[in-house]
Amino acid sequence: MECAAKGIELTPCEPGPPTRRCGLCGAVSYCSTSHQRLHWEYHKEECGRFQEQMRKAPLISDFPFTFSDQLSFQGNCAFLESMGLHLKGMWKFECSCRFKFPSVDHSSDSWWLPSLLCPCTDPETPLKNPIKSWKEYYEWRRLPLHSPVAVLLHWPLTVYHSIQLCLSRSPLSEAGKSLHIHYLGPEREISQILVFSELAALLPGVNIHIEFVGPAVPFSRDGETRYFNKYAHCLDVDCSCKSSYDNSSQNSSSFKGTLTLKLRKGLYHDLYSDITMDTKPDIIVAPNAGIAAYSTWLPTLELIKGMGVPAVFTDYCEEAAYLASLCIGSVLGHTPEPIQVNTFRQPMPVEETALNLPCYSNCFIFGM
Repeated sequence: MECAAKGIELTPCEPGPPTRRCGLCGAVSYCSTSHQRLHWEYHKEECGRFQEQMRKAPLISDFPFTFSDQLSFQGNCAFLESMGLHLKGMWKFECSCRFKFPSVDHSSDSWWLPSLLCPCTDPETPLKNPIKSWKEYYEWRRLPLHSPVAVLLHWPLTVYHSIQLCLSRSPLSEAGKSLHIHYLGPEREISQILVFSELAALLPGVNIHIEFVGPAVPFSRDGETRYFNKYAHCLDVDCSCKSSYDNSSQNSSSFKGTLTLKLRKGLYHDLYSDITMDTKPDIIVAPNAGIAAYSTWLPTLELIKGMGVPAVFTDYCEEAAYLASLCIGSVLGHTPEPIQVNTFRQPMPVEETALNLPCYSNCFIFGM
């Protein structure tokens, strides 16, 4: 967090964190009264919008989990430490201190949790109706509300939710058919890739292929294809999830359909022709897109507009989604799909944000 007036004039900021907030919206902070007065000329246009966004804070922070208050009180790393998950496997990438311990490495095929707290095997009952909330998902998967797996499962559940939103307008896939997803801009997900196996449980019988496309894909993994035939395993020695499947092939899978994922390094508009040489996508999903922050989105948005394929975006806070919506509208020439709170947003708040607005990974969802 920095003083909102930093850099707009030669007067340096006072030392220390900015502790003085705007008395109207509370979303921006200042190092001094003089800088707050100076910044009003710039802030007054956005202040009313920020006030509306701040009023939604209680709704956005409302989760069914019993650990929500613990997270707010302890902070993310301390919470993971209390759960015995700090810097372990896929959980490592949720720790803000992970860069201090680059040599720490654990298996990313494990939940590092007992079977009662994680979805490591097929669901006990088939999914009869679409899942519409975290509570419904936990009930279906027989998980207690103190299980922290939603901290990682917001990735595949957001993809699932995006599919359901588009299905309400035009069916994308049915059991036994194929579903091609282009997933743009993956970052942490690349190191948490096995959580996407949950899509096989959510969409049983569907043959799913996902293209991970983005500049954050490591050179060493460019072109890598993963065949999913198992879920992340638990810590229980005698659990059936320990059945050894060869992850290099599609054989010996317990899944009713198939699930493959391919990684491609680069920008979507540069790689599109190669990716769609055989099959075009049914849906495009871009999590935490930051459309207004990166000029490289413009040619991608122009491309998506011409494709006529449903595209769903998410972002961390409503202001980022609002600015992204303006960018999308300028490309489309009309108002895009409305911004909604994503029911499957990550229940772990983003720390060290530039604004005091409610901020969670995959928090707001919108489309074109």
